[in-house]
Amino acid sequence: MPVWAWIVIGVGVVVLVALAWFAMDRRRSRHLQEKFGPEYGRTVSERGDRRAAESELREREEVRDRLEITPLSERQRERYAGEWQQVQSDFVDNPSAAVAEADRLVAEVMRERGYPVDDFEQQAAVVSVDHPEVVANYRQGHAIYESFDRGDASTEDLRQAMQHYRALFDDLLESPAEEPLSRAPAEQVQTSDPRRSETTR
Repeated sequence: MPVWAWIVIGVGVVVLVALAWFAMDRRRSRHLQEKFGPEYGRTVSERGDRRAAESELREREEVRDRLEITPLSERQRERYAGEWQQVQSDFVDNPSAAVAEADRLVAEVMRERGYPVDDFEQQAAVVSVDHPEVVANYRQGHAIYESFDRGDASTEDLRQAMQHYRALFDDLLESPAEEPLSRAPAEQVQTSDPRRSETTR
């Protein structure tokens, strides 16, 4: 076989390998985009590089796969739902304490189900694998909670934090059959207190 023929074959093989790699890369990207939804865009924006972001998201999947995440029993779900109703009721008289309790309650439910809770960023990263649509709410709620500790959060901010925590809380409490709890909209958190627009510190 002449040398030129071997060259043509070699070039063809390289092209086929490149096309296969490109197709595989596109499939991986599509999988991550579909799985993580808005969390995919947030991670790409935060990292400033698609490949670095996708590598991080794959690492999250690997960490999540090593964990044993279990659903709550019906009894546990009812107990936590009752505790949340109490937290929500307490918001009118003491918004800051209610948000602190909401933060604690969400962390307790995550611990109960098997998620890591020692480090917030690690916690949010792992939770994003199973709850990509609402993990942003968790981050925003926690950020407001930390702002309150610095004296920067108003009662309206705390009301929003309660809504953010509620979004993840409801997702975490869903039954194994993925049936959501019967609940009132998060917007119905009571805020009729005249202190609503004042700072809490």
